[in-house]
Amino acid sequence: MKAMQCPHCGYNGSKVVDSRPTDDGRVIRRRRECEHCGFRFTTFERVEATPLLVIKKNGNREEFNREKILKGVVRSAEKRPVSMDAITDLVDRVENKVRSSGENEVTSRQIGEYVMEELVNLDEIAYIRFASVYRQFKDMSVFYKELKEVMEKDKKKNATKQHPEEK
Repeated sequence: MKAMQCPHCGYNGSKVVDSRPTDDGRVIRRRRECEHCGFRFTTFERVEATPLLVIKKNGNREEFNREKILKGVVRSAEKRPVSMDAITDLVDRVENKVRSSGENEVTSRQIGEYVMEELVNLDEIAYIRFASVYRQFKDMSVFYKELKEVMEKDKKKNATKQHPEEK
């Protein structure tokens, strides 16, 4: 087995002089010293994630890209009182759902559903905007049906806030 190569002199031998976890334990930071020239350098050890593939509507596969989700949500929340932190948190939750499935592939449809599950609780207008693009509403009746469902959920949510159940 080959040892870590020194970036200064190229020698294939170093010793670890310090090791500590970083990034909430997901990464190990190691401080090393070259056994030949004494140069100190830092390496990071992390678990190699297997690539997650997204199966597109046309059947093509591409690597999961959280930036695409982020752009779509930012676009749908444009000119809405939604902070970038809230959007980033939403994208984090969607990515966690996708990755925690344990599968190597996920459909773009499933990702869209995860986004909509999260977005309806964040901002209803952003949800309708996202849904109109994602679901490709064919006509106003389909759009109206979606809007009506959101309004019904909102009514139930507000009724629960005004009259919490006695325990």
